[in-house]
Amino acid sequence: MKEQNSIPVSKVQRATEFLKTGAQIGGNYIKHYAKKMVNPELTKDGLHQDNATDIYQSLSKLKGSALKVAQMMSMDRSVLPKAYVDQFQMSQYSAPPLSGPLVIKTFQKYFGKSPSQIFDTFKLQASNAASIGQVHEATKNGKKLAVKIQYPGVADSISSDLKMVKPFAVRLMGLNEADVDRYMGEVEGKLLEETDYELEVRRSQEISMACGHIPNLFFPVYYPELSSKRIITMDWLPGKHLKEFLETNPGQEVRNSIGQALWDFYEFQIHELRQIHADPHPGNFMMLEDGRLGIIDFGCVKEIPEFYYYNYFALINPANVNDKERVMKLFYALEFLYPSDSEADVKFYVPLFTKMIDILGVPFRTDEFDFGNDQYFDGIYSFAEELGNMKELRESKVARGSKDGLYVNRTYFGLYSMLNQLKARINTHSVFKGMVVEI
Repeated sequence: MKEQNSIPVSKVQRATEFLKTGAQIGGNYIKHYAKKMVNPELTKDGLHQDNATDIYQSLSKLKGSALKVAQMMSMDRSVLPKAYVDQFQMSQYSAPPLSGPLVIKTFQKYFGKSPSQIFDTFKLQASNAASIGQVHEATKNGKKLAVKIQYPGVADSISSDLKMVKPFAVRLMGLNEADVDRYMGEVEGKLLEETDYELEVRRSQEISMACGHIPNLFFPVYYPELSSKRIITMDWLPGKHLKEFLETNPGQEVRNSIGQALWDFYEFQIHELRQIHADPHPGNFMMLEDGRLGIIDFGCVKEIPEFYYYNYFALINPANVNDKERVMKLFYALEFLYPSDSEADVKFYVPLFTKMIDILGVPFRTDEFDFGNDQYFDGIYSFAEELGNMKELRESKVARGSKDGLYVNRTYFGLYSMLNQLKARINTHSVFKGMVVEI
């Protein structure tokens, strides 16, 4: 990939890049409708492709939170047209990397030394590059290491970037403005945490130790003495990302084993630790040659409040499905409904949220679930598309759902998506025995 020699870091520079992209998108629409006058049957596929390419190229130059938001949206193919998903997925581990001189400059700033003065060997060409940082291969004392370096200016531009991303999310993606406003604070807080690499190292060590007993998982060793506020050094994991792994055509037993490890990892975090590795996209996992699943990148960790935890899992507990009074209390507790809602509001939203919970809770209703069941996932995407086309939801002035649900739901969606790609059959266990509602 072509390397970048600089990143726009000032507000003016970054705003200028956004404005240029907006102008390109406007030009794409003009071209599309000009062609449509000649060919009324023309679909928007070409328009989506042009817009997706222009937006991704712009965000790739900017890096940071703008590109991270694109990465988050790429996990949900029910929200975006396929052209956007395909482009934005590249930000998971194949964004354009920084050039060698910028990498050396970052080391000089935080260690007062160049990489070659710290490590026995250090490859200036990045092995992987994502939205917040890029990874380099190094060695020291006979150990092969992965060194993650944060892009310059990422932490300082989060707030202003999100303000500039908002119009794209609302207008181009058709998202509800009230929802975007409500969750923007939660997203900003998590992005600020992701730029604190010292916090990430501590969390990585704590969660790795807590989950070390789970079968078929592998965690790298982290080295605080070789890490800083913007640099992380850890063991190198010699494995394949999910796409590469699937290209080897692994057998069902291996798929099930890796999928089970992934499921158990998340279930233990949620139900025992009350916090989760909340960035479950393929770029953060490695399939090792011995069949184990390597877990990397604990930058995004969501701590789950007790009140939200009990009410959320009480809502998807199969035992409560037919208890209408209890379900209604849970809808209010989780802010799907509000005391100020009219009778018409309640009549409109209750069936929608009931169907949503019913669909998402399917894997919890059996001891084993086949995530290779494409019919189930087609149902999810079809329902999401149905919701996206509802004018009442797009134009609603009231955000629905607790802000704590943003990263919990995102985590489950990412988990489900990866398990679907693995076509894994999973023992889903039962977490609901004895669980009570706390209102």
